[in-house]
Amino acid sequence: MGKYYDLAKQIVDNVGGKENINSLTHCITRLRFKLKDESKANDDVLKNMDGVVTVMKSGGQYQVVIGNHVPAVYEDVVTIAGISADAEQESSGGNLFNRLIDILSGCFQPFLGALAAAGMVKGLNALLVFLKLYSATSGTYTMLNGIGDAIFYFMPVILGYTAARKFNLNPMVGIVIGAALCYPTVQGSALQAAFETTAGAGAAAPYSLLGLPAYDTFLGIPWVGAGYTSSVVPIIFIVAFAAQIQKLFKKLIPEVVQTFLVPFFVLLIALPIGFLVIGPIISMLTDLLSAGFQALMGFSPALYGIILGFFWQVLVIFGLHWSVVPLAIMQITQEGASQVLVGSFAASFAQTAVVMAMFFKLKDAKMKALCPPAIISGIFGVTEPAIYGITLPRKTPFIFSMIGAAVGGLYLMINGVTSYTMGGLGIFGVLNFINGDDASGMIHSFVSILIAVVIGFALTFFFWKDDTVVEEVTENKKAQKAIKEAVLSPVKGRVLPLSKASDQAFAQGALGKGVLIEPTEGVVRAPFDGTVMTLFPTLHAIGLISDQGMELLIHIGMDTVQLEGNGFEGKVAQGDKVKKGQVLVTFDIDAIKAAGYSVETPVIVTNTADYLDIVETQERDVTSNDTLITGLT
Repeated sequence: MGKYYDLAKQIVDNVGGKENINSLTHCITRLRFKLKDESKANDDVLKNMDGVVTVMKSGGQYQVVIGNHVPAVYEDVVTIAGISADAEQESSGGNLFNRLIDILSGCFQPFLGALAAAGMVKGLNALLVFLKLYSATSGTYTMLNGIGDAIFYFMPVILGYTAARKFNLNPMVGIVIGAALCYPTVQGSALQAAFETTAGAGAAAPYSLLGLPAYDTFLGIPWVGAGYTSSVVPIIFIVAFAAQIQKLFKKLIPEVVQTFLVPFFVLLIALPIGFLVIGPIISMLTDLLSAGFQALMGFSPALYGIILGFFWQVLVIFGLHWSVVPLAIMQITQEGASQVLVGSFAASFAQTAVVMAMFFKLKDAKMKALCPPAIISGIFGVTEPAIYGITLPRKTPFIFSMIGAAVGGLYLMINGVTSYTMGGLGIFGVLNFINGDDASGMIHSFVSILIAVVIGFALTFFFWKDDTVVEEVTENKKAQKAIKEAVLSPVKGRVLPLSKASDQAFAQGALGKGVLIEPTEGVVRAPFDGTVMTLFPTLHAIGLISDQGMELLIHIGMDTVQLEGNGFEGKVAQGDKVKKGQVLVTFDIDAIKAAGYSVETPVIVTNTADYLDIVETQERDVTSNDTLITGLT
């Protein structure tokens, strides 16, 4: 149950109930429903509801305006309404590689918590055996090992579900596909035994040149046998193919019998093709990719450890670590061990040590107060607060953390440390390196932590200087001068009163005070030094927070979320620090107008209540060098 569960439940009830919802998306400030019957929605109740700004009807959508925290409300709404969040979220598109990373993250993220928990159980079991508290033949060991191993053994079933949600396939069909891949009589060893029973012991099975056993035929086609229990990648591709089959048969089969006939044809077509074609091909390709990583490690474990350790946090920031994580999971589930991610182990500790050193050197009391919670979370492997809030904006400390991580990764790889489970993050990760009675890997992991911490702390403490100028403002000075914050115009164009906006939510000032700009140039620039707080995937809206705390929303056009990013180009990413005048987004004014949308751009101070007054410019035309808004405190 989320923070906004009660609000979400009231919203669902008053849009006509979940049975009245066809689909749901959200933009930067509002929930965008497509309702079966808008007359069933209680407009007045919703408008007067605490937590709802107003209600709008536009572009065939029933829009409930929430504010900047709409993503959190959206999560609770999809839970209550039983809507697939994965299916309804708008995609940012991108090239083939970006889409692949998005698919992998979408399939693995939902069960990473359970995966980490299972790995911790296995690690704890290994530790207790090592400490001679019980033996590896005891019932206690068997039970705990089963608890920890289940998620790895039945990985295709779990991925069948998450991949089905990602590709909009019936999730139950995805589970059945995953279970079929784990069915004992279709595993490679079982097929080889069946073939030898038919053709004689020791008989060479078809495809033996590929090292793959095979049953004789399926409808006259040689059936390549492979062990799919604990496999990772084949199920994702088979489910993606099954989703296309489902889409086709939903068009061909009458709705009254779709419930059972569509899954029937999906399973009947997708699984045989999966066993005959997709599974064997993907298995061979993933084996080659895994062999490539092993070859690189074999060529130079030291080089591999340095590169992975140094760049790991960068990969995480851009989401590119999803190109590596599945390989480690695949190796552990199939071979029981992996070195693919070992070189990245020390990264979180290097990052945490850097924040420790910064704590002693920071001048700003508010920034110093952020360090202790970031250190605590970093010890347990959660480094986002440290990265985005403290080290990355200052660049040099972040680089020092990369150096500490690289040396820690180098140490682990040159000592041949191997991971035997995908266990907990941070300090819990030391349990990953225990193998039966051998705890040398765990000892090496503690040494790598020490190395990363010492290097990260020392480099930051002795070579980083906090250049922040902290002005001590006395009560006298406060009384002598008015404190104000000037905001430059983010867009060049003609200034209009916000009340002229065609969208009443903006026109009525429901989201805050500000102005409306009719752009004459398709460029959005940073109006102050600050941070990109929110950048919607469709790039039509951007939320900024200044270094002084002003929160600004720049909404390019009206209902332009429906363009799904066409005509827009982002120049920054969410979480980026920006400088005054820096280009944030470009947009094609003519293309947006040609698509039938207005380019009028509200610029709004969303935390208006934090200011005594918001003063708008009196100029009719502005450029990026002109003051647009002044906030008085």
